Amino acid sequence: MSEGLITIKAGREKPIKQQHPWIFSGAIASASNANPGDIVTVQTHDGQFLGRGYWNPRSQIQVRILTWQDEPIDEAWWRKMLQRAIDSRAPQNTSDLAAYRLINAENDFIPGLVVERYADWLVIQALTLFIDMNKQTIANLLAELLPVKGIYERSDVDVRGKEGLKSVKGKLWGEAPPKHILISESIQFNVDVYNGHKTGFYLDQAPNRQLLSQIITENFAKENICRVLNLFSYTGGFGINALAAGGVDVVNVDSSQDALALAEQNIRLNDLHDQTPGRSWQNIEVDVFDYLHKAVSQNEQFDIIVCDPPKFANNKQQVDRAARGYKDLNLNCFKLIKYGGYLMTFSCSGAISQDLFQKIVFGALADSGRQGQIIKHLGPGTDHPVALTFPEGEYLKGLLLRVY
Repeated sequence: MSEGLITIKAGREKPIKQQHPWIFSGAIASASNANPGDIVTVQTHDGQFLGRGYWNPRSQIQVRILTWQDEPIDEAWWRKMLQRAIDSRAPQNTSDLAAYRLINAENDFIPGLVVERYADWLVIQALTLFIDMNKQTIANLLAELLPVKGIYERSDVDVRGKEGLKSVKGKLWGEAPPKHILISESIQFNVDVYNGHKTGFYLDQAPNRQLLSQIITENFAKENICRVLNLFSYTGGFGINALAAGGVDVVNVDSSQDALALAEQNIRLNDLHDQTPGRSWQNIEVDVFDYLHKAVSQNEQFDIIVCDPPKFANNKQQVDRAARGYKDLNLNCFKLIKYGGYLMTFSCSGAISQDLFQKIVFGALADSGRQGQIIKHLGPGTDHPVALTFPEGEYLKGLLLRVY
């Protein structure tokens, strides 16, 4: 593998020196001896070393920095970085059924690589050309460093198109995963890593699912049934945690029949399927926006609403349209919440900042005529760290609100 040389324009080196991992095309003065997917040395206009990363001239982000030290990107480097990520997840590795994010791309200083653990299997996403070219080597090293049965690839995400890559799925090492992998985060879930959203499950929401159970237990007496509306419910994560708390009537709403079918399996898996006055549920297959508008027209009321939509904005150009979508969702949620009830509302759009999201929710609250209090700012668990020099990595943001 050759090593090219990237020279940065005068005055454009500050973000690199501050350890931001992305170098855009506009900051580059010249590239020599660099082929797509190569490791490259990055230097200032007068020849000072800045860092070492990988190059893809087809991408708007042409260089992603791997190290700011003058060190080789060799097998020893990969072992060091992979082991560091593994060691930092020790608190999550609590059982044979544990599930957590093992490597969080730029936030673990390995741009373009996402690895998630589901019990005895790893699922890899190769998001960039360099990672795609080296994914087999990475998989082999991970198999040496971790006692897993198999490693599966789910590189079927749109962002690969910006790197000139097509969607890819398939086994990389060891045994192929079963149709459903059983995991546990106190509640058990079957995960479909072949066809499920992302790599199969929303691991980033684990602490917020548990928080929902806590809210129900601490604030609602079992004899007074708590009505919970779980929007964009997917395979039932929030709804099942609510059912486990007891004293609830849960409505899961999603447009995917397959997701709701797996949600029902997960309800049965946790022995929560016997419908009783203190624990009942229904799964509704419908577009969430259509459901909300109808529920408002019928004067439905809920004690708790969880609104966890998919990504609405992939880039800055889509922010205005996304903001309208988030406002419409939250406005209708406010109309459906009982006096003193709770709203857990989220955005996973990286292009929507925490500040902007809070302003959007505020606008929805103002239009609804309700009053609201922020009880807690919400985000992912500790297995989804954010590099201090890479604020773009803070994609999931949420608010727990009490509404009057």
